[in-house]
Amino acid sequence: MSEAKKIRNKWLTIRMTEAEYEELRRLSKKTTCPQLSHYGRSVLLNKPVYIKYRSESLDAFLNAIVDLRREFKAVGFNFNQVVHKLHTLQEIPEFRAWVLVNEKHKDLLFSKIKVIQDRMNEAYELWQKSQPTEEQKAGK
Repeated sequence: MSEAKKIRNKWLTIRMTEAEYEELRRLSKKTTCPQLSHYGRSVLLNKPVYIKYRSESLDAFLNAIVDLRREFKAVGFNFNQVVHKLHTLQEIPEFRAWVLVNEKHKDLLFSKIKVIQDRMNEAYELWQKSQPTEEQKAGK
């Protein structure tokens, strides 16, 4: 069974000016602490506080990669629909020849898309590994 949840029933009241409070909130937002109270406890009890480090250029790149991945999936889906529709029209000899040639192009396109998706997944996994773990976020 998991460890019993700690009940926090003791209060500590600290009076601050508006500027001090805003500075505390600003500092807290830069960390992985989910709430201001968690940040305050960590600082007061001299526990580690993990600062968020975000590379804006990497974030922009990852957003672009996610969008590109979505587009690749849509292109592949649409291409499959077109080829499936053309397979139903095989009575006409020109369509049959076009379908056979296009199958090779489809396979090549999908293999290239797969390579790109694999590289994007590798980049995403590297990025994920650079992010703090849940234990680090919780300050354990």
